[in-house]
Amino acid sequence: MTVRIGVEEEFHIVEVETGLLAPRADIMLERLPAGTFTTELQQATIESNSGVHDSLDGLYDDVTSTRRRLDAAASAHGLAVVAAGTVPLARMQDTRPTSGRRYRRMVDAYGLIADEQLICGTHVHVDVPDRDLAVRLMCEVAPWLHVLLALSASSPFWLGADTGYASWRTMVWQRWPTAGPAGCYADAAEYDAAVRDLINSGVISDAGMIYHDIRPSAHQPTLELRICDACPRPETVLLVAGLYRALVTEARERLEAADAPACPGRHEWLRAASWRAARSGLEGTLIDPGTGREAPAAEVVRRLLRRVRPALEAAGDWPAVRDLAERALASGSAAHRMRRAAAEDDLLACTDLAIAETRGDDRPRRRPAPARPLTSPGRPVGRPSGAAWANTAGR
Repeated sequence: MTVRIGVEEEFHIVEVETGLLAPRADIMLERLPAGTFTTELQQATIESNSGVHDSLDGLYDDVTSTRRRLDAAASAHGLAVVAAGTVPLARMQDTRPTSGRRYRRMVDAYGLIADEQLICGTHVHVDVPDRDLAVRLMCEVAPWLHVLLALSASSPFWLGADTGYASWRTMVWQRWPTAGPAGCYADAAEYDAAVRDLINSGVISDAGMIYHDIRPSAHQPTLELRICDACPRPETVLLVAGLYRALVTEARERLEAADAPACPGRHEWLRAASWRAARSGLEGTLIDPGTGREAPAAEVVRRLLRRVRPALEAAGDWPAVRDLAERALASGSAAHRMRRAAAEDDLLACTDLAIAETRGDDRPRRRPAPARPLTSPGRPVGRPSGAAWANTAGR
């Protein structure tokens, strides 16, 4: 049986010349079809929704086609889009929340958390028609989700400074009251009751504000992965989607064979595992779910590949996913590539790299020699120039 998949991708909108966030989603959406593209909380972000696909090849064609359309719409206004957890250059005074009652309520209720929602993620949907099964599967796949986060890590910079993390988006995201591990539930009724309790408490206003790392969709028969950063390279989207589908398939087969939950409890380590992945990406250690101890990231990624290989082979995904994983381990995370670009040049060169990778080209455009904006006070990045930027960033 073929398990269908789809993705939602969030993109930052930036000015081409400065690399700064640009709250211009409204004018871009005028040139894009409704349904495929939509708004987010901040006007500097735009979301795309793929179709539903049986194969990774079909998903890849969809993702790359969508990115080309976004690039064309942005270019018409001197803008570009960046698929990354955060962008290197941003100023709080340049942000603007999207209009609408729901977004106004979120800004009023959550204050600075909503104001600083300058982050983008990749969400993957996998078909699970039985909602009870979808809820039970959350617990089964949860121990491996931090590995997918490490593969996607693309947010080392925040407001012009190096955070020391591979995924600072994770740190920003986890401030929301419902972010993080989902926990375990016996069935959909128990899960839905927990969601209703959260809504009735007044902490959240609707089921759409359940921001767990994984959740059953409120509108579709899918299980949605939400832990990952937005990915500059579309190939990384493909890698994450293929591994996630295989994880869900493998867990589903185990549950259906045993006809009983296999959850061992003790999920307190899941948040710690996500922190470790956000801190290190692929360039350090990850928590090995089999031992509960740190191990080199490459070792943990390859252990995941071995675990889900039968599911990947059954879907015809094994050669592609294996090769993509090995290429990711060889080239490093997007966070690593972005840091390298910043160290060799500056943060605008880093932004140019992310723009190029988002549109499917690893070769950033050449810029003229004059000094460019670099960084705000904080960790030094790149060459010591761009004083004007240092005086304004992050205020």
